Amino acid sequence: MAIAEELSLDFEAVDAELNYIVDDGQPSIRYVDWPEEAHNEHIPPYELRRTRIHNGRVIGGPFSLPSHGFKLVDHPTAVRNFYDEDEIRRVYYPETAALIQAESGGARVHVFDHTVRTPVKGKQAEGWRRGPVRYVHNDYTERSAPQRVRDFFPDEAEALLSHRFAIIQTWRSIALRVESEPLALCDGKTIPQTGFIANQRRYPHRTAETYHISHNPAHRWTYFPLMIRDEALVFKVFDTDASAGVRFTAHSAFDDPMTAKDAAPRESIEMRALVFF
Repeated sequence: MAIAEELSLDFEAVDAELNYIVDDGQPSIRYVDWPEEAHNEHIPPYELRRTRIHNGRVIGGPFSLPSHGFKLVDHPTAVRNFYDEDEIRRVYYPETAALIQAESGGARVHVFDHTVRTPVKGKQAEGWRRGPVRYVHNDYTERSAPQRVRDFFPDEAEALLSHRFAIIQTWRSIALRVESEPLALCDGKTIPQTGFIANQRRYPHRTAETYHISHNPAHRWTYFPLMIRDEALVFKVFDTDASAGVRFTAHSAFDDPMTAKDAAPRESIEMRALVFF
């Protein structure tokens, strides 16, 4: 890609630590805003594993949702201020829906959620500011993905769930570029059908569930260094169709050894969408 040449990103890979869950035979259970149940939590151990993470700008491609579960695309945005919730919903939601539909071939796309991540105080209301997620995970499970269809389409849910659907996400920098804590993605074809540990966040009114994933030497990791604002990652975190190539894409933030000492903190936005085929 031209951006790789412009930035002279000609290295093939870096070695960095990724944080994996250790399977102790039990689900990970956390209670949120529910102190009366906190004594029932179960937090499994985690381990840092030295991992080779390939430079997707140089090797490993071409990438696509069926072949790897993720793809980097050039995608200029008309959003001026990603800290303006109204502008995100008015401008970026339709942009994201069009991008995901083009990349997935889905007949119907419903963008339902977003998260802005920044360590910079004062740029968002306290309740909205989150930091990068630094453990290997996949955002939805066999239980929680169908639940999202029921949450947003209660009257249509059973009909929609009788056909193929997926959850596809996007991720981009909202600063000029990502200089620290980039996102690494695991080639979905290299994730065996083992090591998926349910991670439950139990609230008084609902239970959310993701997969935390245990280490496997078969995992092949990729990242795209110094992503700029007009690039986006599109990646699949659930698909009901086992023949669609990739069903899950594990991912994690990590400390890139190529990061400069004066690098700017990472500011990013991720979007989540239901895709019906």
